[in-house]
Amino acid sequence: MIDMDKILSMAKKKDASDVHLICGLRPMFRIRRDLVEYNSKYVLTEEDMYEVYDYFVRGNLDKDRVFKETKKLDTSYEFQDIRLRVNISLSNNIPVFTMRLIKNELPTFESLGVPDIVRRTTYQSQGLILVTGKTNSGKTTTLNALINEINENQNKKILTLENPIEYKHTSKKSIIVQKEVGPGKDSLSFSDGVRNSLREDCDILVIGEIRDRETMEAAIETAESGHLVIGTLHTKSCAETIDRIVNFYEIRDQQTVKYLMSSLLKLVISQRLLTAKNGELVLVPEVMVVDNVVAGIIRKEKISVSEIEDAIQSNLDKGSIGLINSIAELFVKDVITLEQAKGQIEEKNIEILNRTIMQLKIKKDRDERINQNQ
Repeated sequence: MIDMDKILSMAKKKDASDVHLICGLRPMFRIRRDLVEYNSKYVLTEEDMYEVYDYFVRGNLDKDRVFKETKKLDTSYEFQDIRLRVNISLSNNIPVFTMRLIKNELPTFESLGVPDIVRRTTYQSQGLILVTGKTNSGKTTTLNALINEINENQNKKILTLENPIEYKHTSKKSIIVQKEVGPGKDSLSFSDGVRNSLREDCDILVIGEIRDRETMEAAIETAESGHLVIGTLHTKSCAETIDRIVNFYEIRDQQTVKYLMSSLLKLVISQRLLTAKNGELVLVPEVMVVDNVVAGIIRKEKISVSEIEDAIQSNLDKGSIGLINSIAELFVKDVITLEQAKGQIEEKNIEILNRTIMQLKIKKDRDERINQNQ
């Protein structure tokens, strides 16, 4: 008989980010990106998998119905002082489980390494801010640290739409209303929740994931009506984010949405996580502040990735941060290796990376000499 409490206790003790349970394999923890066996002698059986299913579903008829109809289920679960984001799916018609462990205590905004321009942009009264990145790039942590920062320093009503709710916030200087999205939950869909937010007198709307045109349209409508909207997308760069949004729409509608985005979009942060030399995960941010130059590029008939990247690079004084600059800075600070740095960019940009590293080293040496002479 499988002891889930024991497995979750060990995952917590080892500071695992994820737990994987697959029939015929041993339970696995993901610890700093590596997969580590929980118990080398214990192999999960089919019976174990259905016991785990009962452990998480706990007789909830709505959850059971959703899983049987869709063959997947996303849910949350509380264990001791941590929350779990649980995904249940099927393999060979047997349940498979992936659990993300979420600590209730959020890291501070500063400790995450998120550039301060992102925090400052939240003081705008309306517009659109996007937090983007691939799966497991820390988007949810950044998003919730941002919510907490607003909660502690601004007097706002914040409405969040999440699937599932991962961090539970307590209202401080702001009022926070968190809604879980899904069948039998607080809102049937993200788009429904976004449209209803217009009647809920919120100042800031947080959308856990913008995954389709309907949600994007609702987010744009909310931003147009005088709200600040913060959302996430699964894209790997700032330029790709613009392209993804435009491609939600039919060709005949794309020019209209470009004009809307050029006026409503305030900032995009695209982030990656790398394993530093000390074994810890470090954030690699790319930040695009949307000024008149970037807005003009967005409005063009054909969006150019290289033009957007060049605009980010030439807009550093306004808070934009190029990906190559972020990578080069981490290398110069001896946080990551040169191989890691080169592995994050295309071959054609290696020379630019080398040149940026050289410039940062010269600046670092100059600053050190000035400090020594003072």
